Amino acid sequence: MPFDRTTGTTITLSNLFHGWPKDRLAQVYTASAEPSDEVCERYLHFPPREHYLPPQYYALRMLGWNGSSPLQGIRAVTAVRNAADRRPLVAAAYAHLVALADLSPLHLPPKVVRWMQEFRPDVVYSMLGSVRLARLTVRAARACAVPVVPHFTDDWPATLYPHGELGGIADRAVRSAVRQVIGRAPAGMTISDSMADEYQRRYGIPFDVFTNSVDPEFFAAPMSPRPADSGQPVTNLVYVGALHLGRWRSLRNLADSVQAISASASPVRLTLHCPAADVERYRSAFVAHPAVHFGRSLDSHEVPGVLAGADILVHVESFAEDTRRYTRYSVSTKIPQYLAAGRPILGHGPAELASMAYIRAAGAGVVVGQQDPDVLTEQLWKLCLDTSSWHQYGANGRAHAERHHRRERVAARFAEALGAAARAGRQQGRS
Repeated sequence: MPFDRTTGTTITLSNLFHGWPKDRLAQVYTASAEPSDEVCERYLHFPPREHYLPPQYYALRMLGWNGSSPLQGIRAVTAVRNAADRRPLVAAAYAHLVALADLSPLHLPPKVVRWMQEFRPDVVYSMLGSVRLARLTVRAARACAVPVVPHFTDDWPATLYPHGELGGIADRAVRSAVRQVIGRAPAGMTISDSMADEYQRRYGIPFDVFTNSVDPEFFAAPMSPRPADSGQPVTNLVYVGALHLGRWRSLRNLADSVQAISASASPVRLTLHCPAADVERYRSAFVAHPAVHFGRSLDSHEVPGVLAGADILVHVESFAEDTRRYTRYSVSTKIPQYLAAGRPILGHGPAELASMAYIRAAGAGVVVGQQDPDVLTEQLWKLCLDTSSWHQYGANGRAHAERHHRRERVAARFAEALGAAARAGRQQGRS
């Protein structure tokens, strides 16, 4: 994706490069999206139709691909993906399709190589996420004779193809691609401390931690909204984010608790602000929960105001084994935003995940790390009633965000880390 503010990843990317001199930054992007000039003005669009070989390209067009949108948008692939949620055999077929596209040969046209070389970069930075992007990153670094700085935000190298896709070839390709990236990296970046520790042990190079940073607007909300000062229970729960990766199931657990409290004690409302595609896909899972409301999909500039209007902010992760392995070291983009808003956080997901540990370490809320409906309902109702703890959680979160997530501070440290990697690459005389 190019620099913009439409997804958690691109928001994080834009915040990390905030304030970078625009003439010192260039981006190659593959997605069919309109880039923003807020952070970067020098772009090269390298669409899928150009990085597949002609036989692949025309075969995909015969399947209904338009040549520019993601392959997941092909009608046949979409049908398989939607069925994969409900049928394990279809899920396995979908995984093989994804692997086949990911591992197919990468075509790098001479014009792309020339564009990168003419910019004369000091370093190549990438968040990676697939074999194809890892290969593109390495080839860019080789063409320009500079080091790579990989930034891992999920443990995709260990979980991308865990079920022997393509007879085990897919997993071996992941390992090979990551080895090539690490071979050109004097240092790496991760999204959490626990991931940095694990990756340093796994790959043998140092890793620094860079989570999402926060715009000043998120710190602007007052610390004490109405209900906590009135002696009445707080009642307005808000979730902002996507529903994929099984998060909708954990939200439905919470919806059951909201429904139970609303029926027996006091009305509680859970509002979900999700991408429009997620609303369409998962709304039916919540039809039996009248206390759950789907709010509008938010533009990035609307998020601070929505968080400021909440009494409790909700973060969830899936309990499914495959997903919890994938997210075990991740810290969501929205958690720093939640902290800066000064509202307590209710976390519901496996207790060992880095995101849940981060909420606990910041003293910013309550984590229910098990799938026990009685415990979840009890902890939610306690958080609604205990206004003194409510205030303390909000203050703790705000203070933690001030120390660790102010955008200007994080961006400056990020620039220093990339500069150090560039200097290390020059000293090693990479070619």
